[in-house]
Amino acid sequence: MIHIVKRRGHKEEYDERKVYASAYAACLNVHLGEIEAEEIATKISNEVKMWISEKKEVTSRELFERIKEELAKHNKDASFMYETHLDVS
Repeated sequence: MIHIVKRRGHKEEYDERKVYASAYAACLNVHLGEIEAEEIATKISNEVKMWISEKKEVTSRELFERIKEELAKHNKDASFMYETHLDVS
């Protein structure tokens, strides 16, 4: 089991669905079609899953940076949208 260390120090189990959903939402926010958004979100999710499988835990910041970098490979606008629309709670 892989844990994500959140900003306030608590840990949460890694959830691949959250990675997919955030990448998908970023793609939709830059007006990509649903099919293209799904394809990109699937690629991002798979890349992150391979990267994170080699670790026991990562910080939420490391995960954020990795998703941002992977998104930039596919669509720079979606990466920017992901980076600038953080949940600040």
